[in-house]
Amino acid sequence: MDEISARILRVTEDLRAIQQELNCAAMEAPSNPELMESLSRISETESLQVLHSALDQMRHFLWFYGQILTGEPAVTEHLRQRSTVQTSQGQRSRAAASGAAQPINSSEKTAWPSESTLIRMLADGRNRKPN
Repeated sequence: MDEISARILRVTEDLRAIQQELNCAAMEAPSNPELMESLSRISETESLQVLHSALDQMRHFLWFYGQILTGEPAVTEHLRQRSTVQTSQGQRSRAAASGAAQPINSSEKTAWPSESTLIRMLADGRNRKPN
């Protein structure tokens, strides 16, 4: 855990430095046409979009992680239900393989869509390389 804490501190310092540099560039850009042109290049805007996306994903993940750590009742209850749903889906898969079919409960299909969206976003983020 010490390694993660040290890494968090490094990333935090890097983010503050990036913010400060971007702030300086934003303040200087209106009076400097060359800087304004370089900032509006596709590569610059793409890297900002990647950073923005990564920070949004991390913010959502940290919220969810914090809810788990604090034992937020809604989250812990959801995780318990999800475990039950996964178990019943596994049983249903085995039953389907043996020829018996069972209907899927609508609550199982839509179990906390924000989590599935978060997981999908995190998976998409793994495919992106930060510049």
